[in-house]
Parts: sequence; C-alpha cells; structure tokens
Amino acid sequence: MADIAKKRRQDRIRRHKRIRKSVEGTAQRPRLAVFRSNRHISAQLIDDLNGVTIAAASTNEPELVKANGSNIEAAGTVGTLIAKRAKEAGIDTVVFDRGGFRYHGRVAALADAAREEGLQF
Repeated sequence: MADIAKKRRQDRIRRHKRIRKSVEGTAQRPRLAVFRSNRHISAQLIDDLNGVTIAAASTNEPELVKANGSNIEAAGTVGTLIAKRAKEAGIDTVVFDRGGFRYHGRVAALADAAREEGLQF
C-alpha cells in the first residue's frame, strides 16, 4: 500500500516539474499555485523572479477552519479569498499552476471561484 502512495506522489511531482518548465510568475502576473491534500487545499500567488509570495489562502486559516476543508465548497471559498487578496494587492491577471493535480473537482472549483471574483487566467 505504501508503495502505491509513494509512486502516486512521485508521479505528481514529476508532472509538476514538467508544468513548471513553462509556467513562471512575475510581479505583474504572478503564479497561482494550488496544493491539495486529503484534508485541505491552499493557494498562493508567487512572484518567481523575486522569490516572494504575494498572497495566500488556505482552509487552515481560522475563519475557514470551521468548515470542512476537504470538499468542493471549501475549495471555492479559498478561490474567492485568494482572488480578493489579489485585488487588494493590485493584481488582476495570474498564471495558473495546478501543481501536478488533475484539473478536476477541488482544483477546478478553486479556479472557477477565482475567475468569478475577477481574476483572469
């Protein structure tokens, strides 16, 4: 069982490395990086040129921890929150980095919620 989980993790990391070859964030157009675990989902706006995280949102935050962090509704809430924080930082366009995860379920819900709040990608 542990071997299967290890292989899945290695495959995801390999996919993420392949994606990162072409996806790079700048100060004007940062990278919206998504990480999904079994319990939580998080998103960061990253300026890769300066190595700085501009904004972040996660289901681990105190105002979101009350809700279930592993469902699609929570992922949508995180997407809305990261889009609002991006607007506060003066960012309206990002590059989406799915982190090697399939664009499906919670990852897609986060992206759709961010788009509905006005982020363009």
